[in-house]
Amino acid sequence: MPLYRRLLLAATVLAIGVISLGAFVRLSDAGLGCPDWPGCYGHWLGVPDQAHEQLAAHQAYPDRPLETAKAWKEMIHRYFAGTLGLLILGIFLYAWRKESRRDRSPALPTLLLGIVVLQAALGMWTVTLLLKPMIVTLHLLGGMSTLALLLTLLLRDSRLAPLQASSGLLRPLAVTALILVITQIALGGWVSSNYAALACSDFPLCQGQWRPPMDFAQAFTLHRELGYTGDGGLLSSEALTAIHWSHRLGALVVFFVVGALALALVRNSWPGGWFLGSILLGLLAVQIGLGIANVLLSLPLVLAVAHNLGAAGLLSATLAINIRLYQTENPRQHGL
Repeated sequence: MPLYRRLLLAATVLAIGVISLGAFVRLSDAGLGCPDWPGCYGHWLGVPDQAHEQLAAHQAYPDRPLETAKAWKEMIHRYFAGTLGLLILGIFLYAWRKESRRDRSPALPTLLLGIVVLQAALGMWTVTLLLKPMIVTLHLLGGMSTLALLLTLLLRDSRLAPLQASSGLLRPLAVTALILVITQIALGGWVSSNYAALACSDFPLCQGQWRPPMDFAQAFTLHRELGYTGDGGLLSSEALTAIHWSHRLGALVVFFVVGALALALVRNSWPGGWFLGSILLGLLAVQIGLGIANVLLSLPLVLAVAHNLGAAGLLSATLAINIRLYQTENPRQHGL
């Protein structure tokens, strides 16, 4: 296997791990386990564990008491993310070699490196701006974008045969499914960053109603602090309900559109279509099941992290299907 493809494969697998760790840190309330960045209470390696180190940490951050377990969760996530960044830097440098540029354009690796730099900044702002919902959601989307670009580069370098669309509606359906999955991931990030996952604790009803009282204006005010409205008041339960309810509605739309795409692929007989459609259908069923289970079981950590992984899986599957449908020749000849 060529070095470039090995780097892409390793980075793609690690990106999935970083997304999982990020979800674990966020959902276990460890996002502020370290009050500074990129170190932790001034430590670049590890966290304060000796008595004199903990005393120094308390003196430096008297309003942020050290919780060692949360600090370690945050730092492990940073180490994995840093390693991913180094792999992506390697991909970028390899793509800009004279020999590599004869076969493929370095545009996507350059964009990928730019997103990673932005991700580092978002990671810092997540800490310094005290989990501001917009920053946390953008950080999640940046992680998903990193995975999507790595997967795109990997698939384009793998010389896979294109899927033949037997219906003129299949390609537009695939694009629509991808857009809806991305939108639903953004909504899910907004639910998580606002701690609105349990605003509705029953299913399929929400607070015993199909349409409970909701405040959409405050729910989707983007520029505000965690738990507060745009004008500084406390965020109401009606606003949290609106966030949760919107995510449920989005899940229903995704279920029908992505399900239709999966069935369309399964029913066609060209090579690869049945396999991809079956994978997509399975991922969709698992993701919907995890969403319902998280509500009924009050968001157990394992299922909540799995729900984030399911989102990454749906994104990867719909993206791969779009790439295969729109790929008409050897990807090396595209220069991408």
